[in-house]
This record gives sequence, C-alpha cells and structure tokens, in this order.
Amino acid sequence: MTKYVIKKVEEENKEIGTFINEGFSKYGEQNKIILNYDEFCFVAENEGKLIGAITGRAYYNEVHIGDLIVDEQYRMCGIGSKLVKAVEDAYKGKGYDVITLTTFGFQAPDFYKKLGYIVDFVRSNNDSRLSKYFLSKAL
Repeated sequence: MTKYVIKKVEEENKEIGTFINEGFSKYGEQNKIILNYDEFCFVAENEGKLIGAITGRAYYNEVHIGDLIVDEQYRMCGIGSKLVKAVEDAYKGKGYDVITLTTFGFQAPDFYKKLGYIVDFVRSNNDSRLSKYFLSKAL
C-alpha cells in the first residue's frame, strides 16, 4: 500500500483547483450530470474603496452563496441587497434552478427572507444566535 499524508493547505492553488474540478466533472459525467462549475465574487466599491463583497460557487443545478459582507459604515444602504441581486441576475437562465445559502441567527436570516429566500431548515442551538439557517430561492 502506498504511503500518503493528509495535511492542511493554507492556500488553494491552481493544481488543487484543477484536480477538484476535473474530479467532480468526471464523476458527474459518469452519472450523466453536467458539473456546470463557476466560482464568483462580486464587490461593491465607493471611490475605489472596497465596501462589500459576495462570494460563492455555482455547480450542477444550484448556485451557493458562501459569504456576504458589507462594511459596517455602509450597512442598511441597500448594498447587500444589490450584491445578492447581482448574483441572481448573473446566473438566471444559465441552467441553474436555485440559489442556496446558510446563515446564523445573529447574522442575516431576516435579511434573506425579505429578499424572497425561503427557510428550508433550521439547525437549532441552545443559543439562538448560533442556530444555523439553510435558505433557498428558485431562479
């Protein structure tokens, strides 16, 4: 048996990205599923200063929002909503059925509900601020 080692990599590189993408693509094709993979990052800037960002990835039939953050001084100005809308607009009509995301109770479940996202599941915690919300919205 070949010896191998498991280690944490601090920064994903092109070789790792290619390995993952090719592996998922091949496995999907074996199951007659198209990977349809794409990573995204949209940003909001004010006079060249980064004031908000949303990241995630699209794969198979869904788009998943991983992170959304708006600089504290620019919150409640509609920037977060515009960043989410940018993702929705970018992937609508491109073979994806749904946008998914998770958020904690202290973060933004009500924000996403206002944008039309539906709570699919809540993993409750004794501290409701740490209850995890799983939300989705049809594209």
